[in-house]
Parts: sequence; structure tokens; C-alpha cells
Amino acid sequence: MTTHKGNSQAAYAHIRQAIVEGRYRPGQRLVEQRIAEEFALSRTPVREALRRLEAEGLVHSEPNRGAVVRGLSIEDVADLYGLRARLEAYAAELAAERITDEEVGLLDAGIAAFEAALHTEHADAIELTRAVNAANHQIHGTILAAARHERLSRLLERTVDVPLVFQAFRQFDRAQIERSHLFHRLMRDAIVAGDGQRASALMYEHVLQGRDVLVAHIQANDTEVGELFAMATAVEDAAD
Repeated sequence: MTTHKGNSQAAYAHIRQAIVEGRYRPGQRLVEQRIAEEFALSRTPVREALRRLEAEGLVHSEPNRGAVVRGLSIEDVADLYGLRARLEAYAAELAAERITDEEVGLLDAGIAAFEAALHTEHADAIELTRAVNAANHQIHGTILAAARHERLSRLLERTVDVPLVFQAFRQFDRAQIERSHLFHRLMRDAIVAGDGQRASALMYEHVLQGRDVLVAHIQANDTEVGELFAMATAVEDAAD
């Protein structure tokens, strides 16, 4: 029999994945009863999951509307990526001084997984994005772990916006994903060679690549998406 803790974790995992992958869109209300029915859960674990997601910054509460998927402006995106670029650049610099042989192996495995995702036939775009995103997470996570800087890790946990990273990969074309793969390999070589300055510069440029793609997409679709969110919100509010 599934425990209450297990239900809460399942609710958290389902809702978080839906937000990260864009099925629950920025500005969308997260109605406990609807979500509970969607995932065949009771409302209590859903409520607990929403509180956890709010603490992580993926959800926020609005008066008279309840839990809502947090949205970001272009300025917010630019600010987040600018901070992330500087923090991860420092992590890459430290990793060049502190990485272990075991961590080099993990880094190489992440890069190999990223390359494998590029050359594997996927049923649809979302599967490719999931595979690329998972490999990317291993690469960046290994570099951060190799930096051995606890405060830096905590700062990056609050700075790296997981849905934004996922959505950035969804907007990448083949050439941009290949470019990201090249950056990973160049960063790896600089870190292993102990060249912190080069590793830092490469990481900085790599992160800003994702920012530029995402900002361009938002600018190109801002009006249309804004109108759709407004319509969806009006329909949801009327239904309740």
C-alpha cells in the first residue's frame, strides 16, 4: 500500500515535471482538486507538493486565485542567466583546481550521454529534450560538485531555474545543441588541464548561449503567448 509520504513525493514529482516541461504554463492556476483527479491522488499530498514547489520558487500564491505557476519577464530571465553565468563560471574555475579522477569519469559519462542523445532516434521532441536535459544536468552538476564550495552550491540551487533550462533546450535547433556539446567538451578539457581561466570563460559563454536563445524565443512569441495566458486565466476563473 502506498504511504502518505510516497503519495506526497509522487504528487511533487508529477506537478514539478508538468511545470518543467511546460504542460502547466506560467500564470496557470494549480487547482488542487483538478490535479488530484489528474494523477489519481487525494488533495492532501497535492497541497503539500504545492507548498514544496512554492518554497522552491516554481509556484507562488495569489490572492483569490491560490497557487499559480510562476512567470518570468524577459528582464527576469536575463538577470537570472547573468547571475548563473558568473556563478557557474566560478565553479568551473574552482573545478579546474579541485576535480578528482572519479569526477572526471562522471563528467565524461555526462558528455557521452549528451552525445548519445544527439544521435539517438527519439519518438518526439520532448523525449530528445528530456535526454539532453538529463545529460546536461549531470555535466553541470559534476562541475559544481568538483568545485567543492558549499555556499556556491546553495546559491546556484536558488539561481538555476530548471524550467527555463528545459525550455531553452526545447528552443535549440540541431546546430545550437551541437554547439552546446562542443562547449561541454572544451570545458572538460580546460578543467582536466587545470586551466581555470579558460574553463571559466567557456562556461560563461556557454550559459549565455542558452539565455540568448530563450530571450529571442520569448521576444518572438511574447504577444501571442500573453494573449493565450490571459484567455486561459479568464476561462479558468470563470469556471471556478
